[in-house]
Amino acid sequence: MNKLFMGFLSGLVWLLLVTAVNTNSDCSDQEFTCNKEVCATQDSLWDFPDGCGDGNDEENCSAYTRCDFEEGFCDLIQSLETFSEWTRVTEAAGLKEDHTNSSGYFLSLLPVRGNVTAAELKSPVFLPSQTCQMSFYHFVGATHGHLEVLVKAQTEVQSTEIWKHSTEQQMNTWLQTSIHCTSNDSFQVIIRGELSADSDSSEVLAIDDISFSPGCTTLPESSVRPPSACPPSWFACGGGECIEESKVCDFTPHCPHGEDEVGCPAECNFEDGSCGWYEFTLGDGFDWVRGSSLDVPSDYFGHPPLLDHSTNSTEGHFMFILKESSSLYPKAVLRGPWFQQSASGCTMTLWHYNSGISVGATGMYLRIKGDNNNTVIWTTLYDQGRHWNRVTVQLGRITQPFQITLAKISLGVFDGVSAFDDVTFENCSMPPPVVACPAHTHFHCVHTKACVERLQICDLVDDCGDGSDEERCSPELQCNFEDGLCGWKQEQSGDDDFDWTRIHGPTPTLNTGPWKDHTLGTRYGHYLYIESSIPQEFRDTAVLLSTVFQPTHQPVKGMSWSHSQCVFRFHYCMFGSHVFSLAVYLRTTATGRGPMLWAGYGDQGNLWHRKTLYLHSARPFQILIEGTVGDDFKGDIAIDDLSFFGCEVFDGKLPTLINPVLTTPAPTVLPHSCPKGQFVCRTHGECVPLNQVCDFKQDCSDGLDETNCVKEQCDFEGTDTCGWTIVNHALVPNHAFHWATNQGKSIHYGEHHRPTNDHTLNSPEGWYMCADSSVGGYGQTTDLQTPVISSTGPQCTLVFWYHMSGFTVGSLQVLLKHRNTTHVVWSQTGNQGNKWRRGEVFLGILNDFQVVFRAKRGISYMGDVVIDDVSFMDCSPPLPSDELCVPEQYACANGHCIPQENLCDFTNHCGDNSDEDPYICKGFSGRCNFEFDLCSWRQCQEDDFDWLIKAGSTPTVGTGPSSDHTLRDPSGHYVYLESSFPQAVGDTARIIGPLMSSRSSQCKMRFYLHMSGDGIGTLRVFTKTEGHLHLMLNVTGDQGNYWQMREISLSSSRDFQVVFEGKVGRDEKGDICLDDIIFSPGCFLAPSNVITDSALPPAGSCPLGSMLCENGGCFSLQQSCDFTDDCGDGTDEKDCGTSCSFETGRCGWKSSLADNFDWALGTGSVQSTRPPYDHTLMDEDGHFVYLEATPVGRKGDKAHIRSSVWKESSTICKLSFWYYISHKASGIIRLLIKTENNLMEVWNKTGHQGNKWNQAEVPLRNLRNFEVIFEGIRSRDVSGGAALDDLEFIDCAPSAVESGSCPSASDFMCLSGHCIESHLVCDNKADCADESDEMDCGHILGAPGACDFNMEGEWEESCQLSQDADDDFDWRISHKTETPGAGPDTDHSPGGGGNFLYIHSAAQREGEVAKMTTRSSFPASIGLCHLRFWFFMHGSERMGTLKVYTVGSSGARLLMWATTGNHGKQWTYANVILSNPSPFRVTFKAEVGGDMWTDIALDDISYTAECEVGGPVTPQPLTCAVDEYQCAHSFQCIPESWRCDKELDCADRSDEEHCPTLIPGTVPPQDRCPAGYYQCSDYSCLPSLLRCDGVQDCPDGEDEYSCPLLQCELGELVCESLPGCIPLLKRCDHSTDCLPFHSDESSCRGCPPRFCLAHGSCHVERFGPVCLCQPGWTGNRCNVKSKPHLTTTSPTPEDIIPDSVYAGIGIGLLLLVAGVAVCVLAVYKAKCYFKKPDLMQYVMDNPDLDWRAELLSVDKRPGCCPGIDPKRNDGHGLSISVYPWRKEVEDSNWKDAKLSFSNPLYNYSPDANAGDDKSSEA
Repeated sequence: MNKLFMGFLSGLVWLLLVTAVNTNSDCSDQEFTCNKEVCATQDSLWDFPDGCGDGNDEENCSAYTRCDFEEGFCDLIQSLETFSEWTRVTEAAGLKEDHTNSSGYFLSLLPVRGNVTAAELKSPVFLPSQTCQMSFYHFVGATHGHLEVLVKAQTEVQSTEIWKHSTEQQMNTWLQTSIHCTSNDSFQVIIRGELSADSDSSEVLAIDDISFSPGCTTLPESSVRPPSACPPSWFACGGGECIEESKVCDFTPHCPHGEDEVGCPAECNFEDGSCGWYEFTLGDGFDWVRGSSLDVPSDYFGHPPLLDHSTNSTEGHFMFILKESSSLYPKAVLRGPWFQQSASGCTMTLWHYNSGISVGATGMYLRIKGDNNNTVIWTTLYDQGRHWNRVTVQLGRITQPFQITLAKISLGVFDGVSAFDDVTFENCSMPPPVVACPAHTHFHCVHTKACVERLQICDLVDDCGDGSDEERCSPELQCNFEDGLCGWKQEQSGDDDFDWTRIHGPTPTLNTGPWKDHTLGTRYGHYLYIESSIPQEFRDTAVLLSTVFQPTHQPVKGMSWSHSQCVFRFHYCMFGSHVFSLAVYLRTTATGRGPMLWAGYGDQGNLWHRKTLYLHSARPFQILIEGTVGDDFKGDIAIDDLSFFGCEVFDGKLPTLINPVLTTPAPTVLPHSCPKGQFVCRTHGECVPLNQVCDFKQDCSDGLDETNCVKEQCDFEGTDTCGWTIVNHALVPNHAFHWATNQGKSIHYGEHHRPTNDHTLNSPEGWYMCADSSVGGYGQTTDLQTPVISSTGPQCTLVFWYHMSGFTVGSLQVLLKHRNTTHVVWSQTGNQGNKWRRGEVFLGILNDFQVVFRAKRGISYMGDVVIDDVSFMDCSPPLPSDELCVPEQYACANGHCIPQENLCDFTNHCGDNSDEDPYICKGFSGRCNFEFDLCSWRQCQEDDFDWLIKAGSTPTVGTGPSSDHTLRDPSGHYVYLESSFPQAVGDTARIIGPLMSSRSSQCKMRFYLHMSGDGIGTLRVFTKTEGHLHLMLNVTGDQGNYWQMREISLSSSRDFQVVFEGKVGRDEKGDICLDDIIFSPGCFLAPSNVITDSALPPAGSCPLGSMLCENGGCFSLQQSCDFTDDCGDGTDEKDCGTSCSFETGRCGWKSSLADNFDWALGTGSVQSTRPPYDHTLMDEDGHFVYLEATPVGRKGDKAHIRSSVWKESSTICKLSFWYYISHKASGIIRLLIKTENNLMEVWNKTGHQGNKWNQAEVPLRNLRNFEVIFEGIRSRDVSGGAALDDLEFIDCAPSAVESGSCPSASDFMCLSGHCIESHLVCDNKADCADESDEMDCGHILGAPGACDFNMEGEWEESCQLSQDADDDFDWRISHKTETPGAGPDTDHSPGGGGNFLYIHSAAQREGEVAKMTTRSSFPASIGLCHLRFWFFMHGSERMGTLKVYTVGSSGARLLMWATTGNHGKQWTYANVILSNPSPFRVTFKAEVGGDMWTDIALDDISYTAECEVGGPVTPQPLTCAVDEYQCAHSFQCIPESWRCDKELDCADRSDEEHCPTLIPGTVPPQDRCPAGYYQCSDYSCLPSLLRCDGVQDCPDGEDEYSCPLLQCELGELVCESLPGCIPLLKRCDHSTDCLPFHSDESSCRGCPPRFCLAHGSCHVERFGPVCLCQPGWTGNRCNVKSKPHLTTTSPTPEDIIPDSVYAGIGIGLLLLVAGVAVCVLAVYKAKCYFKKPDLMQYVMDNPDLDWRAELLSVDKRPGCCPGIDPKRNDGHGLSISVYPWRKEVEDSNWKDAKLSFSNPLYNYSPDANAGDDKSSEA
């Protein structure tokens, strides 16, 4: 429907445009539309009288040359060649008034009795014109006289009569006459009146109100030429030469000074005139006029005046629409001069400006002389941005006179600017005549004597201009489809899917397929095309078959072979955004495709392209043309003008396919002495590993390993390609677009499309590598590539120089190729000017790859692609060194040393990425590579638009990078400023960084920028302090097409932020890009909240560090976002991104600040792209979030909605949600889980999922500190609508699972059963509620450097700490501060009384430091070792800094942690992860602040056990017995027989997941055992009763193969042939029920051996053998361990006794039933679980599951209770794992339970009592 509607709308606009060109609204072509919508004749325009009645036809007359004789003769001249003159009078004989019936002046001619009276009135000399029109009024009151109008060309002697008053016309009245005056030479118009000698004195002739249209352009006096004599219909040149009129305006100057092309120039910038372009519908107040910026009305738009395109100034001229009418149907038609013909390569280029809120559409048309119907050749719709747009139109060979028309229409109100400038016709002239042509390569035209290539003979195109190159051609070798398919046939053998279609004019679908054919170049010409719309589908093919041709290679007697040249030529058009492919094949058999000769892919523009293929075959052959449909309806492909040259038709058919048997000779292997995987050097016995070959360093002593490799530097001098290999995609390299070495001195005269001088020598003698566009076709590519490079170093950079100059230059790309994968890392498109430019690509560390330079040819030969001086800089991999790293270097994990400044800059300098480890980079604040979001950077609100995150290239061609700087591939991201519409010149976008501390020292910021393009604006970097901006860097204009690093030193006396500001440049090619922002370790963050003594909590509020619940309670930050309602009213969870129906808002789900667009909150809509109804209410009033479709949205745009950071999830946690994706509501939805160091996708869905809501369930097991993120991706431009609703976290609180397991094997389990991370144990802070984590911690102070400072004597020795010698002063130990108001009053230990370590700032100067380091080293570790300590920083707002470093063996310091500011009058806890790739010590560094109250104190320093061992310290992993199953996530063992028994036994429910329906295995042959027995693979026979009984009795257990996994009651049998169990009553009943082994009738009179195993005794009863099992065992064969609970009854949930009650005792429960008291004593161990998929490995995606039937239910099996932990049954511990709009399931204490949230749907109160609901199921 959308497609039909858009097609209808677009079609309507173009229909109106065509109407504007051809019909002029309700008025005819000969009429003018007045403001009052009445019609006036064209003759009445600017003729002085008011023809409209409102004066409209007499407005804007400045372009007309007029004279009403009221003030003289104007510029009209009386002729001196006659004896009489016209007389200026107000009345004459019989004529009392002028033609307006007033007393105005007019000219009259009166007779002289007896003499002939004649007078001539001459106009000024006009330039040659085809559009000059004259209008005048005349009065003929004479029977013996006449009045006539003549035209006299300046070069002719005689005048030509063009009008004469007829005797049949009315006399004695004023009449108006309009006359068209045309001339190919300068001319004058003459009005001649004559009265005979017989005239009466009362006779009179009169004329008045003469006007000449703008097409009559006055010739400057200096240009007036003397008359010369030329034959009629010939054109007179300035020097007296004469040329045929057919040669005027044919794009070729034939006159010596080009006078024949003056009125129709091939290039026009409108600076000196209109060049023959004129407005056709003058007078309607909506016209094309020539003017400059000052002539454009200023009220059209509100930005600076429009600069012309030619001079880029306000003084330059152009054509533009001038609107001076309020007509509802304004139209303007601009027509160009008439041209005689054009050559086959003719293209027209112009620059068009179309901007405004209601500027309307523009269309360009081709008019053929004598044809009133026009052919559309170009269109544009509506606003195209505030810049000039280049338009190139292919005209091709036009053999008749033609004219270009530009039509403008605006529906309703016109508000904007539409302008036209710099029109150029290129390659339009026919070939010139020559005396002779090269006989072997060219054809000499018969009449025009021009030379054309032999390949242009008989190609259906008149290249000669006289048709002689198309004479004597064989019709069976040509087809232009004007009269059918000629000799071509549609494939009929079923080898394709549909047929080619013959058509004329445009194809039915807008914006795809050609608009005209190639033969005629008009809408009347025919061609073939494939229709890509319905019913065709993606990859459907249509095949066209040629006739069969003779072989091109023939055996000849006396010769081996005779070769004849056979060439196939054709033209094709591949225009449309979804064009797929066109291919040509040559086959020699009657079926199949044969080898491919050529293929084209993708959109190649609205152009006809010529392709020439050389055909070679030793057998008869046939050509196949195959068109393939793309993935949408804009994929039409067309062909036309197919011709063969030098080919002979074969009289016969092709044979059927024969498959010969081919044998491949064995390869010859040369012997060598090197082992496999080694390269053989030339020097004897020398070998190097293959991974060291071609790595830019010589490992062989003779350098042989680098001989066949690319050189590090290549200048191509002497044609040396330095190992670069030229790869051609065409079959015939000589005629293909390809790379080749070349020199400037080989440039031909007039060739300006490649450089005259090379870059190396700056000389024409120098060499470079060039892709010459004079050969090949549009879009053809050629590759220049290296051999495989085995490895490169971390700083490896490709540097090269390129030259891309020319009007139609194509593109240059640099690609990296790794095996079969290729991606673009650099690209440049279009004309870059006549100069060498530098290109750079950072490669870094890569292995086994190739570098490829790919050049793509443009639309014509004007523009070569050239490169020179290609260098691989710093590409040799670093050599391992035995020397130790110095302190200024970082010691990599692999032993390499790199400078400290290369740490954490998003580049792998080490080679093992150890310099980019996130734990190593902890000390680098504010770093961001924009791979997912803006990190800690934020969009500013005081700007005009936002920076955007982008992967790959930016949307605008000619600006921006091909990839990011971090990953250097299309998947990497960066931020960029989009400079095209709707942004305007001067608009700014800003991002602001985190708040940095004023205590930062030696702080530097490093970042990478990319600023390439003609319209680049400005990038500025500021620091912002207290609202003021300070400029740090200003970069303006094009900086080169590569990523460049910038570094800025930062310092401030106040806390500050860094601001990046990008400003839009002059046009759309101005994208500014940023990536990889890094702050040095000297920069650190300011404290997030400064605490002052005055900031005391008010009375009645929560204590410090706690938050206030809405109900008045308090909760700690640790209690928020933990899936548990600690407040009781949901306050602590409501902003976390909780379960949500979106009926009352977003529930804490937040949009990302970095997105191109957002998830929008909305309701259902049938008309828009979003779903028609929500999922919660199932109506249009319900809410959901959806991807919003925006007018400027592009495919691939991303939107994120994310939760807060959740603390921890349980082992059974899952997220359920509903999604809607359809054809209309489109998009891609991904679910991501983000942790501190990882981002993983756990679910995604794309494509049409039906017009309905679908459910998905995703496990979120055992996660800590994680965010849940929904990512929406736009799947098409300007699209959206995919939606989410009813998000539900199910059983996610850790309390939802009974205690006994922890998320991680290394976790510590509190005595209460809760789990905490191991690094929180013994850190002098109780994390367990029962404080069990701080028990038995005496060992913790035994670690080196751990200390509580409560000792007598030397603390340095006891604590194994040392004061550093290179600091300014020392740390001290004390039990109390020395300076009142600074430092702590007591130590951190409970009750005080101990000592602490501190710096005394009163005696020191600001900035002085004290350092303390552990004496012993810790083993190297990354991310494992935790340092815990308490610090005290209080007393002053000018507090100094405290930092923690690891110091490696080289002495290099790595910052791990830092803080500053006032932290309040309290001891503050710190937990720091220590990392270093080498053994390290730990340094505490304190810096004195700005006054004497900046003491810093330390206490209770401790380290985790991982620090001492250098690796993970975890308990022994749980090992289960052979006959046990280990639960997947809860570290629990259960008997294997409990696995998949339909009962949940594992706490994480994993025992009932992934259960097969059959036991795998193949039943062995059954051919030796009697009936009632089963044959094992060793041929032994077992009683069939043992088949499928859960016990493996055969040696390999094959008696259980292929058995169904069913749970049967005691005594029942599993039967493989039945869906259920065989009941006990059907055993041994003399009727076989279980086939094929009769197991129900087996062993009815005896016990099989080992029937009860060792766990019971066997007895034969009525129904066969029965086992009496020992205690603890059950099952038919005593093979199942009994579960530790009784199952004699099926109690309801109200009867079940909670776990908290059965702790070691049995409780008697008295029940009264039917009036009889029965005492039943039962001990229950209740366990209740719900079925759950496996973590991250299985996702339930059930579209048919309805939540109405899926409310939480209670398992009715014996021994099961509701899924609420009875140990936390206080209401505050109720898990937030349910929909906030549903009722909770009751438990045994339901009256005390509370809902997680208020119910937005049914208005349930959070503390509503649901006791009335007695059902045990929802």
